[in-house]
Amino acid sequence: MLSGWKMPSQGVSQEELEAWKVQLSDVGEQYKGLLEDLLSRIAPSEAADSVYSDMRESFEAAAQSLMSNPNLLWQTQSRLMQDQWLLWQQGVRAMSGEQVTPLITPAKGDRRFKDEAWTQEPYYLAIMQQYLLFSQMVEELIEDLDGLDPTQKRNLAFYARQLVNAMSPTNFVSTNPEVMRCTLETRGQNLVDGLTRLREDLANSAEGINVLRMTDRSAFGIGDNIAVTPGAVVYENELIQLIQYTPTTEKTFKTPLLIVPPWINKYYILDLREDNSLVKWMVNQGHTVFLISWRNPGPEQRDITWADYMQMGPISAMEAIEQACGEKSVNLLSYCVGGTLTASTVAYLTSTRRGRKVKSVTYMATLQDFRDPGDIGVFLNERVVEGIENTLEMKGYLDGRSMAYTFNLLRENDLFWSFYINNYLKGEVPAAFDLLYWNTDGTNLTAGTHAWYLRHMYLENRLVEPGGIELDEVKIDLRKISAPCYFVSTKEDHIAKWNSTYYGALLPKGPVTFVLGGSGHIAGIVNPPHKNKYGYWTNDALPETHDAWQEGSTFNEGSWWPHWQAWVTENGYADPDPEKMVPARQPGEGGLSVIESAPGRYVKMTIPEVLGELPAAE
Repeated sequence: MLSGWKMPSQGVSQEELEAWKVQLSDVGEQYKGLLEDLLSRIAPSEAADSVYSDMRESFEAAAQSLMSNPNLLWQTQSRLMQDQWLLWQQGVRAMSGEQVTPLITPAKGDRRFKDEAWTQEPYYLAIMQQYLLFSQMVEELIEDLDGLDPTQKRNLAFYARQLVNAMSPTNFVSTNPEVMRCTLETRGQNLVDGLTRLREDLANSAEGINVLRMTDRSAFGIGDNIAVTPGAVVYENELIQLIQYTPTTEKTFKTPLLIVPPWINKYYILDLREDNSLVKWMVNQGHTVFLISWRNPGPEQRDITWADYMQMGPISAMEAIEQACGEKSVNLLSYCVGGTLTASTVAYLTSTRRGRKVKSVTYMATLQDFRDPGDIGVFLNERVVEGIENTLEMKGYLDGRSMAYTFNLLRENDLFWSFYINNYLKGEVPAAFDLLYWNTDGTNLTAGTHAWYLRHMYLENRLVEPGGIELDEVKIDLRKISAPCYFVSTKEDHIAKWNSTYYGALLPKGPVTFVLGGSGHIAGIVNPPHKNKYGYWTNDALPETHDAWQEGSTFNEGSWWPHWQAWVTENGYADPDPEKMVPARQPGEGGLSVIESAPGRYVKMTIPEVLGELPAAE
């Protein structure tokens, strides 16, 4: 194993041994400090306790199922023993120098075992295969269990996956060849540096949650090298700043475009850099683009409700746009939870006889029918939601770092364990990556909004019911929406799964277009045409099921963005007739004055600043 390397006790000088002792002493001091940090952070959390209780009950249900089917347990044990015997035989042959064919290899896309030592050195090859065989056995065992309803089986599979992936040999110093190599080469300095970074990350994390550093945050500045599309804030209230972007064409479409982004994370995922900015691209197409920049709330905003988000968000923005441009209607483009709010808003306007304020509406990766929330549903059963509600009532907000940690667990190997290995075991400094900067620039969620959203949408799926949701004493019904709708979802989305988002497209009574993009929740939406990636599927029909839609769909190369532009112009929602276009509108030239340059103050508010952990940014 690791031939040619000198262990500390094998042929090294006294000076080298002393250096190793110093390093080990440093590791010990850092580890002692880490334990003190961890102990000081232990605090009861009703939400966390609820998750642990659900996890315990899931494993108890699995144990009961196994007890009622001893034959399945015997078959599983027999198969595992047979695999171990084959693995032992393979090891004997490999140690004698014979080339062997692995019994099992990592799944496609599993990047944990990319180091050549995993296939070239018998020791690591055996460890990897033993782990993969065990992982496969657990997965197959859960699939074969009887007596569990689909929700129980989903939860059990999720919890088991988390535990199995945590046990991966790549997550431990002595069984990760890259880490061992690094430890020997640096005499353990990587472990000292890693423990130091772990303690720093703990200090910047939410209570009970370790938020890993994913990128070099010093490499980026909002308004400096990200979120740089020119524009100005022309309106603001307690919850939003409204940005109007500077036009790049001589004439623009008469109807303004209002973008409603999610308030979980920040809007600039749509304006990350010039070559992939959806905002910049839409400005260049001739739209007068306005965008809502949400405030990062703290305890003072605890009582802001979903109805307040609607009134102070899209509705206030539309009123401000009318002042700025003189236009009584807008085209709406929304994303994720911003789309769920937008659907609520359009339904509310329809029920209050103001539906004509919306000329068209676009929903990007938006859940309206929450029938299948995906893996996030593991954290959203009755008991867990009650725990979250109690925590929200106590604090007045949900720390956005906790939300980020939850989403990272949906792709734990890529978004947690890989950074754990690089940062804490290898002691590496994270590279500069703008997407990961955005991913770690979270926002808090108000108690008044988030508790209501989880219960009414995720738990009870009431938005799809006629009159199931009441906002400001008005019952809303998505089926009454007559504004033309464009739905775009993505095939690999693990947050807003398209087999749920599709059913939202069946609700409005007006004309609907549904498009399915390739890739996932971010890459499939932020997919600029010049990269010619992923592709998208279209279908003029809207059959009753998503499977039927896909069977009748046609694949198209490239980005869905030009398809959307054709939809919005060819249908006249943004009329391309030169006679009907208007001179480009500059921020501040209409009925609203410039408050400050884009991207404004709100988007720069970080969680530590909002919670008083750090001084506010200049």
